[in-house]
Amino acid sequence: MGPVLSMATTQPSFAVSPASSNPIRFGCFAPQCFVRVSKPPCSRRRLVSTTSFQRKIGGGLIRCELPDFHLSATATTVAGVSTENAVDRVQIPKGEMWSVHKFGGTCVGNSQRIRNVAEVIINDNSERKLVVVSAMSKVTDMMYDLIRKAQSRDDSYLSALEAVLEKHRLTARDLLDGDDLASFLSHLHDDISNLKAMLRAIYIAGHASESFSDFVAGHGELWSAQMLSYVVRKTGLECKWMDTRDVLIVNPTSSNQVDPDFGESEKRLDKWFSLNPSKIIIATGFIASTPQNIPTTLKRDGSDFSAAIIGALLRARQVTIWTDVDGVYSADPRKVNEAVILKTLSYQEAWEMSYFGANVLHPRTIIPVMRYNIPIVIRNIFNLSAPGTIICQPPEDDCDLKLTTPVKGFATIDNLALINVEGTGMAGVPGTASDIFGAVKDVGANVIMISQASSEHSICFAVPEKEVNAVSEALRSRFSEALKAGRLSQIEVIPNCSILAAVGQKMASTPGVSCTLFSALAKANINVRAISQGCSEYNVTVVIKREDSVKALRAVHSRFFLSRTTLAVGIIGPGLIGATLLDQLRDQAGVLKEEFNIDLRVLGITSSKTMLLSEIGIDLSRWRELLNEKGTEANLDKFTQQVHGNHFIPNTVLVDCTADSGIASNYYGWLRKGIHVITPNKKANSGPLDQYLKLRDLQRKSYTHYFYEATVGAGLPIISTLRGLLETGDKILRIEGICSGTLSYLFNNFVGDRSFSEVVAEAKKAGFTEPDPRDDLSGTDVARKVIILARESGLKLDLADLPIRSLVPEPLKGCASAEEFMEKLPQYDGDLAKERLEAENSGEVLRYVGVVDAVNQKGTVELRRYKKEHPFAQMAGSDNIIAFTTTRYKDHPLIVRGPGAGAQVTAGGIFSDMLRLASYLGAPS
Repeated sequence: MGPVLSMATTQPSFAVSPASSNPIRFGCFAPQCFVRVSKPPCSRRRLVSTTSFQRKIGGGLIRCELPDFHLSATATTVAGVSTENAVDRVQIPKGEMWSVHKFGGTCVGNSQRIRNVAEVIINDNSERKLVVVSAMSKVTDMMYDLIRKAQSRDDSYLSALEAVLEKHRLTARDLLDGDDLASFLSHLHDDISNLKAMLRAIYIAGHASESFSDFVAGHGELWSAQMLSYVVRKTGLECKWMDTRDVLIVNPTSSNQVDPDFGESEKRLDKWFSLNPSKIIIATGFIASTPQNIPTTLKRDGSDFSAAIIGALLRARQVTIWTDVDGVYSADPRKVNEAVILKTLSYQEAWEMSYFGANVLHPRTIIPVMRYNIPIVIRNIFNLSAPGTIICQPPEDDCDLKLTTPVKGFATIDNLALINVEGTGMAGVPGTASDIFGAVKDVGANVIMISQASSEHSICFAVPEKEVNAVSEALRSRFSEALKAGRLSQIEVIPNCSILAAVGQKMASTPGVSCTLFSALAKANINVRAISQGCSEYNVTVVIKREDSVKALRAVHSRFFLSRTTLAVGIIGPGLIGATLLDQLRDQAGVLKEEFNIDLRVLGITSSKTMLLSEIGIDLSRWRELLNEKGTEANLDKFTQQVHGNHFIPNTVLVDCTADSGIASNYYGWLRKGIHVITPNKKANSGPLDQYLKLRDLQRKSYTHYFYEATVGAGLPIISTLRGLLETGDKILRIEGICSGTLSYLFNNFVGDRSFSEVVAEAKKAGFTEPDPRDDLSGTDVARKVIILARESGLKLDLADLPIRSLVPEPLKGCASAEEFMEKLPQYDGDLAKERLEAENSGEVLRYVGVVDAVNQKGTVELRRYKKEHPFAQMAGSDNIIAFTTTRYKDHPLIVRGPGAGAQVTAGGIFSDMLRLASYLGAPS
């Protein structure tokens, strides 16, 4: 039989004697405890239990009892002196003379950062200071990695341990010198030797108990605390370092957490201070001991918890948590660029935000300080000028709090699944919820949120997606009979969910918060699957699709915090009107952002042949150049997907600046996808009646907006005026107007002895007509506007229902080109000249008008005569004029008049619709 390794243990009630003449001491883990080993000893910890095992290695059999270490139950040592021998104890002074600081791993990540921390400590003018430090950045991960590698018998644990040694050795050599350096390195090498022996035992066993893992993982804090204390002492200040396992006593719970024993911890703190009085104490974070003196940790992010516990024990003035951010943000700044630093948070608000994943504090950190109303300040070690965020209990009459938004912040939790249990057999049956959550507990799943209908017909709850299969199977097993009998109709799993939580203490006393929240989500076309709100109203929680998580977060944050209302904009048709709009957007972008909190971000521009796309926004000062140089082949589906697919911008608007009926046919599909549409294109609203009604019905039923002010009057408020009349209860009797800038120009200048063809040629040369003037003279454009106004007034008319007076002579309708048409037009000047002469002889003028006769349910497009004193006869240039005759404006019609044609005013009308959309979506009006 090969050699046998025996690791003997001694129970706490027995006497403990050295196992050999040369026991290995655990460096800074100074308890009196020994392990008997046939080779050189590897530990001096007393034991409470062992794990026995046998392993074949090579040709021999090794029998090993792997210990669970704990501190000596009969005697502990503090700074090398037994506390049992301390007779005269000095109670530690408590109160506001103490300031507690906690520095995380990034704050002590290298030698220069440790010096920076020391400088912060020195510059704090508090009478007494206690500083809690984490391990250097990444060291805790490295320590856990050592354990994982040793357990899996990966020999690289030795090189990984050497990397840990080298990291601290280099840091110490940069910070320390002389005796301080020698002392620290001596302890460091002892600890590494002991860790090597312990890891070897884990390697052999293939297993490490939780206490073993906690013991190994806690070394990083010990080393960083020692180095920092040496650096502070180098400045001439009195400073001691504290191994918090000698002070902090915690009771492990079944939920992988610990509960502080404040009474015992307070006694041990007094005991420690009686032997180590100092005005500056550097304490280890993260680590503590059980009542049986077994080393343990406060679990992940436990250093914050350490600082809060110690702050409560000292009744400190405040606890400052130093991090690498300027404070607590209103939302995750990686997802919401406009997230703001919150000046204050209540304990409850910070608690809620921590629970829902906000990078604030460990949720349990707040509990100890709340008992004594000790403020927590979150500050940035890398930006000392930033005041940070204060977490405290605000006074009831805090005027500043009343003036701020009732919602303090938003947080999301992703990768969840929703489980819905429903059935008529649940109603009024006691114990159903208990059975449901009992099954969830049995599989060890964590319930994030619960929502139940008041009818008790269904109950749903959210769990991490990785646990949903186990939960679903457990529920189906537990309720198999109820499912078969029909008492439960289904156990439904809804995957790919996220939770969005709105947090704020003043939500309880502010009406309309939930309304605003759900309105913002609806306007971003986000569906809510479940809702939960406690009676305290500190938070409102909703479950949404995971793919909508960022979009939802940005939408609600924008609504409550007046951060910029951002729209993802796609411009279709960069022709005359589209190009003018892009130039207007370029010129106004800065003003809109700074003064109105509106960010109209153009993510795409497409013509019929070429498109330009951008993830972050196109530089509008160079859009023409970029479209020519970087444009790709146009693809409307890809264009739409790219512009709408940006999850960092909650709202999308497509602006159709074409006159293309094919583009207009996409409006319905875009609106269904939650894409807002703005257009001067008349084709959709004057096209087939059934398609128009379908489009408007969808618009009314959804929060997706469809604006088309520019379809009738370019920049004139024709549609909005008509809607205002109808919405206030007025009744439309007649709408009559000159609604074509081209035809207005033609008849305003068709005077004297000028021929009609001469005026048309002049208008074409000035750019007032379409390339082929027949498009204007046919009257179809005016007819489309009449149809739009008629339909807005409630009439169900089609284009075919309108009699249209065409100004294109019948023989010229078949001309092959515009040039041919213009060449032959003078041959037909006589007819219009005769009509003009008749009108002039009667003291009248000719005007080309569109008419909606609401009383008789019809519309017309015609050339009419008006007295010279009539408003229509007093027009000039290319102005439009619309007269609304209603029950209120019967004797004197309401008139809207102004420029009704031209790229600038049409683009301005579209721009106005874009700003109206931004206002509806939450921008300040």
